[in-house]
Amino acid sequence: MPDVFRYVNGSLHAEGIDLHALAARAGTPLYVYSAAAMRDAFDRFAAAFADLRPLLCYALKASGNIHLCRLLAARGAGMDVVSGGELERAWLSGTPMHRVVFAGVGKTEPEIRAALDGHASPLRAVATDPSGNGPDGRGPVGLFNVESEEEFLRIARLARELGVVAEACLRVNPDVDAKTHKFTTTGRSENKFGVDIARARDFFEAHGRDSHLRLRGIHVHLGSPIASPAPYVEALGPVLALIDDLARRGLPIATLNLGGGYGVDYGQHGDDDRPASIEAFAAAIVPLLAGRVRAGLRIVMEPGRAIVADAGLLLSRVQYVKPGRERTFIIGDAGMHTLLRPALYGAYHFIWPVRVAPAFAPASRAERQPMPGLVSSDVVGPICESSDFLAQRRDLPPVRSGDLLAVFGAGAYGMSMGSTYNDHPRPAEVLVDGDRATLIRPRQDLRALIEPELTTPPPI
Repeated sequence: MPDVFRYVNGSLHAEGIDLHALAARAGTPLYVYSAAAMRDAFDRFAAAFADLRPLLCYALKASGNIHLCRLLAARGAGMDVVSGGELERAWLSGTPMHRVVFAGVGKTEPEIRAALDGHASPLRAVATDPSGNGPDGRGPVGLFNVESEEEFLRIARLARELGVVAEACLRVNPDVDAKTHKFTTTGRSENKFGVDIARARDFFEAHGRDSHLRLRGIHVHLGSPIASPAPYVEALGPVLALIDDLARRGLPIATLNLGGGYGVDYGQHGDDDRPASIEAFAAAIVPLLAGRVRAGLRIVMEPGRAIVADAGLLLSRVQYVKPGRERTFIIGDAGMHTLLRPALYGAYHFIWPVRVAPAFAPASRAERQPMPGLVSSDVVGPICESSDFLAQRRDLPPVRSGDLLAVFGAGAYGMSMGSTYNDHPRPAEVLVDGDRATLIRPRQDLRALIEPELTTPPPI
Protein backbone atom coordinates (compact mmCIF):
# COMPACT_ATOMS: atom_id res chain seq x y z
CA MET A 1 0.00 0.00 0.00
CA PRO A 2 1.37 3.46 -0.78
CA ASP A 3 2.57 5.51 2.18
CA VAL A 4 -0.43 7.83 2.13
CA PHE A 5 -0.30 8.85 5.81
CA ARG A 6 3.17 10.20 6.50
CA TYR A 7 4.91 12.92 8.49
CA VAL A 8 6.31 15.81 6.45
CA ASN A 9 8.44 18.26 8.46
CA GLY A 10 6.83 16.99 11.65
CA SER A 11 3.22 17.29 10.48
CA LEU A 12 1.06 14.34 9.45
CA HIS A 13 -0.24 14.39 5.87
CA ALA A 14 -2.88 12.35 4.04
CA GLU A 15 -1.53 12.14 0.50
CA GLY A 16 -0.93 15.84 -0.31
CA ILE A 17 -3.07 17.31 2.48
CA ASP A 18 -1.73 18.63 5.80
CA LEU A 19 -4.07 17.13 8.41
CA HIS A 20 -3.49 19.88 10.95
CA ALA A 21 -4.74 22.45 8.44
CA LEU A 22 -7.58 20.16 7.36
CA ALA A 23 -8.83 19.77 10.94
CA ALA A 24 -8.76 23.55 11.35
CA ARG A 25 -11.15 23.84 8.38
CA ALA A 26 -13.39 20.81 8.92
CA GLY A 27 -13.37 20.48 12.71
CA THR A 28 -13.09 17.35 14.85
CA PRO A 29 -13.81 14.54 15.40
CA LEU A 30 -13.07 13.91 11.73
CA TYR A 31 -12.74 10.78 9.63
CA VAL A 32 -10.27 11.13 6.76
CA TYR A 33 -9.98 8.59 3.94
CA SER A 34 -7.34 8.22 1.24
CA ALA A 35 -8.62 7.49 -2.27
CA ALA A 36 -5.18 6.25 -3.32
CA ALA A 37 -5.07 3.75 -0.47
CA MET A 38 -8.54 2.40 -1.29
CA ARG A 39 -7.73 2.01 -4.98
CA ASP A 40 -4.44 0.31 -4.19
CA ALA A 41 -6.00 -2.10 -1.69
CA PHE A 42 -8.77 -3.09 -4.10
CA ASP A 43 -6.36 -3.54 -7.01
CA ARG A 44 -3.97 -5.55 -4.84
CA PHE A 45 -6.79 -7.86 -3.72
CA ALA A 46 -7.98 -8.32 -7.30
CA ALA A 47 -4.45 -9.09 -8.51
CA ALA A 48 -3.81 -11.63 -5.75
CA PHE A 49 -6.94 -13.63 -6.62
CA ALA A 50 -6.90 -12.96 -10.38
CA ASP A 51 -6.66 -16.67 -11.25
CA LEU A 52 -10.11 -17.19 -9.70
CA ARG A 53 -11.69 -14.29 -11.64
CA PRO A 54 -13.83 -13.48 -8.58
CA LEU A 55 -16.66 -11.00 -8.27
CA LEU A 56 -15.28 -8.77 -5.51
CA CYS A 57 -18.22 -7.38 -3.55
CA TYR A 58 -17.14 -4.67 -1.14
CA ALA A 59 -18.72 -5.20 2.29
CA LEU A 60 -20.56 -1.94 2.96
CA LYS A 61 -20.81 -2.68 6.68
CA ALA A 62 -17.11 -1.79 6.95
CA SER A 63 -17.68 1.81 5.84
CA GLY A 64 -20.70 2.66 3.75
CA ASN A 65 -20.33 6.28 2.70
CA ILE A 66 -21.80 6.51 -0.79
CA HIS A 67 -18.76 8.42 -2.11
CA LEU A 68 -16.42 5.61 -0.98
CA CYS A 69 -18.74 3.07 -2.60
CA ARG A 70 -18.74 5.07 -5.85
CA LEU A 71 -14.94 5.09 -5.85
CA LEU A 72 -14.91 1.27 -5.60
CA ALA A 73 -17.80 0.77 -8.03
CA ALA A 74 -15.80 2.72 -10.60
CA ARG A 75 -13.00 0.21 -9.96
CA GLY A 76 -15.33 -2.67 -10.85
CA ALA A 77 -16.42 -3.69 -7.37
CA GLY A 78 -19.75 -5.28 -6.61
CA MET A 79 -21.36 -4.66 -3.22
CA ASP A 80 -22.12 -6.93 -0.26
CA VAL A 81 -25.05 -5.54 1.75
CA VAL A 82 -26.70 -6.71 4.98
CA SER A 83 -29.71 -4.39 5.26
CA GLY A 84 -32.22 -2.41 3.25
CA GLY A 85 -30.28 0.77 3.97
CA GLU A 86 -27.06 -0.70 2.60
CA LEU A 87 -28.99 -1.97 -0.43
CA GLU A 88 -30.00 1.60 -1.24
CA ARG A 89 -26.42 2.80 -0.74
CA ALA A 90 -25.20 0.18 -3.21
CA TRP A 91 -27.76 1.36 -5.76
CA LEU A 92 -26.92 5.03 -5.16
CA SER A 93 -23.25 4.22 -5.73
CA GLY A 94 -24.06 3.16 -9.29
CA THR A 95 -23.47 -0.55 -8.71
CA PRO A 96 -25.65 -2.66 -11.03
CA MET A 97 -28.03 -4.84 -9.02
CA HIS A 98 -26.66 -8.01 -10.61
CA ARG A 99 -23.36 -7.23 -8.85
CA VAL A 100 -25.01 -6.90 -5.41
CA VAL A 101 -25.10 -9.70 -2.84
CA PHE A 102 -27.72 -9.39 -0.07
CA ALA A 103 -26.55 -11.11 3.12
CA GLY A 104 -27.67 -10.83 6.76
CA VAL A 105 -29.64 -13.06 9.12
CA GLY A 106 -32.74 -10.91 9.66
CA LYS A 107 -34.00 -9.69 6.29
CA THR A 108 -37.47 -8.16 6.60
CA GLU A 109 -40.24 -8.39 4.01
CA PRO A 110 -39.88 -4.73 2.94
CA GLU A 111 -36.12 -5.19 2.54
CA ILE A 112 -36.59 -8.34 0.46
CA ARG A 113 -39.21 -6.68 -1.74
CA ALA A 114 -36.84 -3.79 -2.46
CA ALA A 115 -34.07 -6.27 -3.28
CA LEU A 116 -36.37 -8.10 -5.73
CA ASP A 117 -38.04 -5.11 -7.38
CA GLY A 118 -37.03 -1.45 -7.37
CA HIS A 119 -40.68 -0.39 -7.26
CA ALA A 120 -40.51 -1.30 -3.55
CA SER A 121 -37.53 0.97 -2.84
CA PRO A 122 -38.21 3.41 0.01
CA LEU A 123 -36.27 6.01 -2.02
CA ARG A 124 -38.45 5.64 -5.10
CA ALA A 125 -39.79 9.18 -5.02
CA VAL A 126 -36.76 11.00 -3.64
CA ALA A 127 -33.49 9.74 -5.19
CA THR A 128 -31.78 8.69 -8.40
CA ASP A 129 -28.59 6.78 -9.16
CA PRO A 130 -25.50 8.51 -10.66
CA SER A 131 -27.03 8.15 -14.15
CA GLY A 132 -30.19 9.97 -13.08
CA ASN A 133 -32.39 6.86 -13.06
CA GLY A 134 -34.90 6.06 -10.36
CA PRO A 135 -35.06 2.60 -8.78
CA ASP A 136 -38.13 1.37 -10.74
CA GLY A 137 -36.13 -0.50 -13.36
CA ARG A 138 -33.64 -2.16 -11.07
CA GLY A 139 -33.50 -5.59 -9.51
CA PRO A 140 -33.40 -8.24 -8.50
CA VAL A 141 -30.04 -8.39 -6.72
CA GLY A 142 -27.53 -10.83 -8.11
CA LEU A 143 -27.54 -13.12 -5.08
CA PHE A 144 -29.27 -13.59 -1.78
CA ASN A 145 -27.17 -15.25 0.91
CA VAL A 146 -29.82 -17.37 2.64
CA GLU A 147 -29.35 -18.08 6.35
CA SER A 148 -32.30 -20.31 7.27
CA GLU A 149 -35.18 -22.34 5.87
CA GLU A 150 -37.77 -19.80 6.95
CA GLU A 151 -35.84 -17.06 5.19
CA PHE A 152 -35.62 -19.10 2.00
CA LEU A 153 -39.37 -19.70 2.03
CA ARG A 154 -40.06 -16.00 2.60
CA ILE A 155 -37.86 -14.84 -0.28
CA ALA A 156 -39.27 -17.52 -2.60
CA ARG A 157 -42.85 -16.54 -1.73
CA LEU A 158 -42.21 -12.85 -2.35
CA ALA A 159 -40.43 -13.60 -5.62
CA ARG A 160 -43.49 -15.56 -6.80
CA GLU A 161 -45.81 -12.74 -5.75
CA LEU A 162 -43.72 -10.22 -7.69
CA GLY A 163 -43.22 -12.48 -10.70
CA VAL A 164 -39.45 -12.38 -10.30
CA VAL A 165 -36.78 -15.08 -10.53
CA ALA A 166 -33.84 -14.61 -8.15
CA GLU A 167 -30.64 -16.49 -7.33
CA ALA A 168 -29.47 -17.62 -3.90
CA CYS A 169 -26.54 -19.12 -2.06
CA LEU A 170 -27.12 -21.15 1.09
CA ARG A 171 -24.83 -20.01 3.88
CA VAL A 172 -23.36 -23.10 5.50
CA ASN A 173 -21.72 -23.20 8.90
CA PRO A 174 -18.67 -25.50 8.74
CA ASP A 175 -17.91 -25.32 12.50
CA VAL A 176 -14.42 -23.90 11.94
CA ASP A 177 -12.69 -21.76 14.55
CA ALA A 178 -11.35 -18.63 12.83
CA LYS A 179 -9.18 -17.79 15.87
CA THR A 180 -10.59 -14.29 16.19
CA HIS A 181 -12.55 -12.39 18.85
CA LYS A 182 -15.57 -14.29 20.18
CA PHE A 183 -17.86 -11.47 19.03
CA THR A 184 -16.60 -11.61 15.43
CA THR A 185 -16.31 -15.34 14.81
CA THR A 186 -19.23 -16.55 12.69
CA GLY A 187 -18.34 -20.06 11.50
CA ARG A 188 -18.77 -22.09 14.70
CA SER A 189 -21.77 -24.29 15.43
CA GLU A 190 -22.78 -22.07 18.37
CA ASN A 191 -22.97 -18.95 16.17
CA LYS A 192 -26.27 -17.64 14.80
CA PHE A 193 -25.07 -17.63 11.21
CA GLY A 194 -25.86 -20.11 8.46
CA VAL A 195 -27.11 -23.69 8.33
CA ASP A 196 -25.17 -26.58 9.83
CA ILE A 197 -23.23 -28.10 6.96
CA ALA A 198 -24.53 -31.56 7.92
CA ARG A 199 -28.08 -30.34 7.20
CA ALA A 200 -27.23 -28.59 3.94
CA ARG A 201 -27.85 -31.68 1.76
CA ASP A 202 -31.40 -32.02 3.07
CA PHE A 203 -31.91 -28.27 2.55
CA PHE A 204 -30.92 -28.54 -1.11
CA GLU A 205 -33.06 -31.64 -1.60
CA ALA A 206 -36.07 -29.78 -0.20
CA HIS A 207 -35.57 -26.40 -1.90
CA GLY A 208 -32.91 -26.76 -4.60
CA ARG A 209 -35.43 -26.96 -7.43
CA ASP A 210 -37.56 -23.91 -6.59
CA SER A 211 -38.52 -22.06 -9.78
CA HIS A 212 -38.53 -18.51 -8.33
CA LEU A 213 -35.56 -18.64 -5.94
CA ARG A 214 -32.92 -20.72 -7.66
CA LEU A 215 -30.62 -22.21 -5.04
CA ARG A 216 -27.40 -22.62 -7.01
CA GLY A 217 -24.66 -21.54 -4.63
CA ILE A 218 -22.84 -22.08 -1.33
CA HIS A 219 -21.79 -19.22 0.94
CA VAL A 220 -19.29 -19.54 3.79
CA HIS A 221 -18.07 -16.73 6.03
CA LEU A 222 -15.93 -17.55 9.07
CA GLY A 223 -15.58 -14.23 10.90
CA SER A 224 -13.29 -11.21 10.99
CA PRO A 225 -10.48 -10.25 11.22
CA ILE A 226 -8.80 -13.58 10.38
CA ALA A 227 -5.02 -13.51 10.63
CA SER A 228 -4.19 -16.75 8.81
CA PRO A 229 -5.45 -18.56 5.70
CA ALA A 230 -5.58 -21.82 7.67
CA PRO A 231 -9.28 -21.51 8.68
CA TYR A 232 -10.27 -20.91 5.05
CA VAL A 233 -8.32 -23.97 3.95
CA GLU A 234 -9.91 -26.02 6.72
CA ALA A 235 -13.42 -24.88 5.77
CA LEU A 236 -12.95 -25.54 2.06
CA GLY A 237 -12.50 -29.26 2.65
CA PRO A 238 -16.07 -29.99 3.78
CA VAL A 239 -17.51 -27.26 1.54
CA LEU A 240 -16.01 -28.73 -1.62
CA ALA A 241 -17.08 -32.21 -0.54
CA LEU A 242 -20.63 -30.86 -0.18
CA ILE A 243 -20.49 -29.34 -3.66
CA ASP A 244 -19.37 -32.68 -5.14
CA ASP A 245 -22.09 -34.58 -3.27
CA LEU A 246 -24.80 -32.18 -4.45
CA ALA A 247 -23.61 -32.56 -8.06
CA ARG A 248 -23.98 -36.33 -7.77
CA ARG A 249 -27.55 -35.76 -6.55
CA GLY A 250 -28.40 -33.67 -9.60
CA LEU A 251 -28.11 -30.37 -7.73
CA PRO A 252 -25.11 -28.63 -9.35
CA ILE A 253 -23.51 -25.65 -7.64
CA ALA A 254 -22.65 -22.72 -9.92
CA THR A 255 -21.37 -20.22 -7.32
CA LEU A 256 -19.11 -20.42 -4.28
CA ASN A 257 -19.11 -17.29 -2.12
CA LEU A 258 -16.04 -17.28 0.14
CA GLY A 259 -17.19 -14.30 2.21
CA GLY A 260 -14.64 -11.91 3.68
CA GLY A 261 -12.90 -11.41 7.01
CA TYR A 262 -9.34 -11.15 5.73
CA GLY A 263 -7.19 -9.61 8.44
CA VAL A 264 -5.09 -6.47 8.20
CA ASP A 265 -2.01 -5.38 10.10
CA TYR A 266 -3.07 -2.74 12.63
CA GLY A 267 0.54 -2.46 13.81
CA GLN A 268 0.52 -4.10 17.24
CA HIS A 269 2.11 -7.33 16.02
CA GLY A 270 5.82 -8.04 15.72
CA ASP A 271 7.39 -9.37 12.56
CA ASP A 272 6.85 -12.97 13.66
CA ASP A 273 3.12 -12.80 14.42
CA ARG A 274 1.65 -10.17 12.12
CA PRO A 275 -1.41 -11.17 10.06
CA ALA A 276 -0.81 -12.84 6.71
CA SER A 277 -0.72 -10.61 3.66
CA ILE A 278 -3.51 -10.83 1.11
CA GLU A 279 -0.99 -12.48 -1.21
CA ALA A 280 -0.44 -15.19 1.41
CA PHE A 281 -4.20 -15.76 1.67
CA ALA A 282 -4.36 -16.11 -2.10
CA ALA A 283 -1.39 -18.48 -2.23
CA ALA A 284 -3.23 -20.87 0.09
CA ILE A 285 -6.74 -20.54 -1.38
CA VAL A 286 -6.24 -20.21 -5.14
CA PRO A 287 -4.71 -23.67 -5.75
CA LEU A 288 -7.73 -25.31 -4.07
CA LEU A 289 -10.19 -23.62 -6.43
CA ALA A 290 -8.41 -22.79 -9.69
CA GLY A 291 -9.32 -26.08 -11.36
CA ARG A 292 -12.96 -25.75 -10.41
CA VAL A 293 -13.04 -22.19 -11.75
CA ARG A 294 -11.66 -23.43 -15.05
CA ALA A 295 -14.49 -25.99 -15.05
CA GLY A 296 -17.08 -23.21 -14.64
CA LEU A 297 -17.45 -22.49 -10.90
CA ARG A 298 -18.00 -18.78 -10.18
CA ILE A 299 -16.26 -17.32 -7.15
CA VAL A 300 -17.63 -14.40 -5.11
CA MET A 301 -15.63 -12.70 -2.35
CA GLU A 302 -16.72 -10.04 0.13
CA PRO A 303 -13.71 -8.01 1.36
CA GLY A 304 -14.44 -4.95 3.47
CA ARG A 305 -11.82 -4.39 6.15
CA ALA A 306 -9.03 -5.42 3.74
CA ILE A 307 -10.04 -2.57 1.41
CA VAL A 308 -10.76 0.34 3.72
CA ALA A 309 -9.19 -0.19 7.18
CA ASP A 310 -5.77 1.27 6.42
CA ALA A 311 -7.27 3.87 4.08
CA GLY A 312 -8.88 5.82 6.93
CA LEU A 313 -7.91 7.56 10.13
CA LEU A 314 -9.72 9.51 12.83
CA LEU A 315 -8.66 12.94 14.07
CA SER A 316 -9.46 13.90 17.66
CA ARG A 317 -8.83 17.24 19.38
CA VAL A 318 -7.40 17.02 22.90
CA GLN A 319 -9.69 18.80 25.35
CA TYR A 320 -7.93 18.15 28.66
CA VAL A 321 -4.83 16.40 29.99
CA LYS A 322 -5.35 15.02 33.49
CA PRO A 323 -2.47 13.44 35.43
CA GLY A 324 -3.53 10.37 37.41
CA ARG A 325 -1.88 8.27 40.10
CA GLU A 326 -0.58 5.65 37.64
CA ARG A 327 -0.95 7.29 34.22
CA THR A 328 -2.10 10.39 32.42
CA PHE A 329 -5.59 10.68 30.94
CA ILE A 330 -5.75 12.39 27.55
CA ILE A 331 -9.38 13.42 27.09
CA GLY A 332 -10.39 14.08 23.49
CA ASP A 333 -13.56 14.85 21.58
CA ALA A 334 -13.58 11.35 20.03
CA GLY A 335 -14.48 8.32 22.10
CA MET A 336 -16.43 5.09 22.01
CA HIS A 337 -19.30 6.88 20.26
CA THR A 338 -16.92 7.76 17.45
CA LEU A 339 -14.83 4.56 17.29
CA LEU A 340 -16.37 1.63 19.15
CA ARG A 341 -13.85 -1.10 18.33
CA PRO A 342 -11.49 -0.58 21.32
CA ALA A 343 -14.35 -0.63 23.85
CA LEU A 344 -16.26 -3.49 22.20
CA TYR A 345 -13.45 -5.79 21.11
CA GLY A 346 -10.38 -4.53 22.95
CA ALA A 347 -9.10 -3.64 19.47
CA TYR A 348 -5.74 -1.95 18.95
CA HIS A 349 -5.30 1.25 16.93
CA PHE A 350 -2.02 3.10 16.69
CA ILE A 351 -2.46 6.65 18.05
CA TRP A 352 0.03 9.49 17.71
CA PRO A 353 0.00 13.30 17.69
CA VAL A 354 -0.54 14.96 14.32
CA ARG A 355 2.37 17.32 14.96
CA VAL A 356 5.58 16.02 16.55
CA ALA A 357 9.13 17.13 17.20
CA PRO A 358 11.74 15.20 15.19
CA ALA A 359 12.65 13.12 18.24
CA PHE A 360 9.09 11.77 18.39
CA ALA A 361 8.59 10.82 14.73
CA PRO A 362 7.29 7.21 14.81
CA ALA A 363 9.18 4.62 12.77
CA SER A 364 6.24 2.18 12.75
CA ARG A 365 2.75 1.71 14.17
CA ALA A 366 3.92 -0.63 16.89
CA GLU A 367 2.46 -0.31 20.37
CA ARG A 368 5.89 0.18 21.95
CA GLN A 369 7.91 3.00 20.45
CA PRO A 370 11.67 2.94 21.19
CA MET A 371 12.18 6.56 22.24
CA PRO A 372 12.72 8.38 25.56
CA GLY A 373 10.38 10.95 27.03
CA LEU A 374 7.06 9.17 26.42
CA VAL A 375 4.22 9.34 28.93
CA SER A 376 2.06 6.36 29.95
CA SER A 377 -1.42 7.49 28.92
CA ASP A 378 -5.04 6.48 28.49
CA VAL A 379 -6.65 8.11 25.46
CA VAL A 380 -10.31 8.54 26.41
CA GLY A 381 -13.40 10.36 25.21
CA PRO A 382 -16.22 12.49 26.64
CA ILE A 383 -18.73 9.66 27.19
CA CYS A 384 -19.96 8.88 30.70
CA GLU A 385 -18.77 5.26 30.63
CA SER A 386 -15.57 3.72 32.00
CA SER A 387 -15.38 1.74 28.75
CA ASP A 388 -14.99 4.99 26.82
CA PHE A 389 -11.39 4.68 25.68
CA LEU A 390 -9.43 4.52 22.44
CA ALA A 391 -6.23 3.26 24.07
CA GLN A 392 -5.07 2.28 27.55
CA ARG A 393 -1.60 2.38 29.07
CA ARG A 394 -0.13 3.62 25.83
CA ASP A 395 3.26 5.41 25.85
CA LEU A 396 2.78 8.68 23.94
CA PRO A 397 4.64 11.96 23.49
CA PRO A 398 3.53 14.71 25.88
CA VAL A 399 0.47 16.56 24.58
CA ARG A 400 -1.51 19.63 25.62
CA SER A 401 -5.07 20.82 25.33
CA GLY A 402 -5.77 21.78 21.73
CA ASP A 403 -3.35 19.29 20.19
CA LEU A 404 -4.54 16.82 17.57
CA LEU A 405 -4.30 13.04 17.79
CA ALA A 406 -4.53 10.71 14.81
CA VAL A 407 -6.08 7.26 15.28
CA PHE A 408 -4.73 5.08 12.47
CA GLY A 409 -6.38 2.10 10.78
CA ALA A 410 -9.84 3.51 11.52
CA GLY A 411 -11.35 3.24 8.05
CA ALA A 412 -13.22 0.01 8.75
CA TYR A 413 -16.00 -0.23 11.35
CA GLY A 414 -15.35 3.28 12.58
CA MET A 415 -17.97 5.63 11.20
CA SER A 416 -20.32 2.74 10.40
CA MET A 417 -20.49 1.70 14.09
CA GLY A 418 -20.61 5.24 15.44
CA SER A 419 -23.50 6.55 17.50
CA THR A 420 -24.96 9.71 19.02
CA TYR A 421 -24.66 8.42 22.58
CA ASN A 422 -24.83 11.23 25.17
CA ASP A 423 -26.26 13.36 22.31
CA HIS A 424 -22.95 13.86 20.56
CA PRO A 425 -23.52 14.55 16.84
CA ARG A 426 -21.85 12.20 14.37
CA PRO A 427 -18.48 13.28 12.90
CA ALA A 428 -17.76 14.66 9.48
CA GLU A 429 -16.03 12.59 6.79
CA VAL A 430 -13.47 13.81 4.24
CA LEU A 431 -12.06 12.01 1.20
CA VAL A 432 -8.54 13.00 0.14
CA ASP A 433 -7.43 12.40 -3.44
CA GLY A 434 -3.97 13.77 -4.12
CA ASP A 435 -3.98 17.43 -3.12
CA ARG A 436 -7.80 17.69 -3.08
CA ALA A 437 -9.94 17.17 0.03
CA THR A 438 -13.71 16.73 -0.32
CA LEU A 439 -16.30 16.83 2.45
CA ILE A 440 -18.25 13.62 1.77
CA ARG A 441 -20.45 13.84 4.89
CA PRO A 442 -21.06 17.06 6.81
CA ARG A 443 -20.83 17.02 10.56
CA GLN A 444 -24.21 16.23 12.05
CA ASP A 445 -25.87 19.35 13.41
CA LEU A 446 -27.03 19.26 17.03
CA ARG A 447 -30.28 20.90 16.01
CA ALA A 448 -30.91 18.16 13.43
CA LEU A 449 -30.25 15.57 16.12
CA ILE A 450 -32.85 16.97 18.50
CA GLU A 451 -35.38 18.70 16.23
CA PRO A 452 -37.48 15.57 15.36
CA GLU A 453 -38.52 15.37 19.02
CA LEU A 454 -39.70 19.00 19.18
CA THR A 455 -42.80 18.49 17.03
CA THR A 456 -46.17 17.54 18.48
CA PRO A 457 -46.19 13.73 18.67
CA PRO A 458 -48.83 12.26 16.33
CA PRO A 459 -51.17 9.54 17.59
CA ILE A 460 -50.49 6.00 16.37
